[in-house]
Amino acid sequence: MEKLILDEIKKVIADYEARSETRSRWKEPLLGFASCEDETFELLKKVANPLHLSPYDINKEGKTVIAYFLPFDEEIPESNIEGRIASYNWAVAYVETNILIQLINDHLIKYLQDKGYKTKKLPIEQNMDYEKLTSVWSNRHVAYIAGLGKFGINNMLITSKGCCGRLGNVVTSLYIEPTKRSDTENCLNKAGYNCIRCIDRCVNGALKIDGFDRYKCFDMLTENGNIHKDVGNAEVCGKCLVDLPCSFKNPVIKKSNSI
Repeated sequence: MEKLILDEIKKVIADYEARSETRSRWKEPLLGFASCEDETFELLKKVANPLHLSPYDINKEGKTVIAYFLPFDEEIPESNIEGRIASYNWAVAYVETNILIQLINDHLIKYLQDKGYKTKKLPIEQNMDYEKLTSVWSNRHVAYIAGLGKFGINNMLITSKGCCGRLGNVVTSLYIEPTKRSDTENCLNKAGYNCIRCIDRCVNGALKIDGFDRYKCFDMLTENGNIHKDVGNAEVCGKCLVDLPCSFKNPVIKKSNSI
């Protein structure tokens, strides 16, 4: 079933890329699974948001959270390296990937429901707590629970294909064996190596080694959104994701193998 689901996701990506109006490109997706009974979901009320949802809030009959990572083609992050303002290509990729995630989710819901499995998603408009500037269903934390990666000091999830991409998920009544989470770190700094590249790349001082000012970060997102409003809702930045050892891979594995 895992391969079938991955093939369905890849099919949606290919169809979307084939549209004449689609500018962005994505590399092969990653797929992970989490049990709806995983106790880590309850911990998200402490580490993410006191109002964070459980999988059962989305699907009362849920057994598995299907999470996936859509890595950007390398040209997109490379376009965003220079300057203070997010690149046009990065802004377009954000808007287009939001559309793609909804297409994938809707396709998976129909695909699995046709096979008899009740499958649901959280509507995107219900996800953000704008007072706290945190999610009530954090795609990054959900992906972590589903074994897709580990967090870097930039608060982003570092997967085996890096951190430049986007995450999505659905909750289904189909039981799939949970993906085993790694015991090792994917962030060079957390693994004991001297790397603070993502902090150095933060353009307005929101990201520091000892903390993160999400309101200052949001100011930068809003500024970029106003500049790129012609492409849609593009409140993005991404400077702390690009031109890093972890942009396109898990650098800890390569570093460990070279020692």
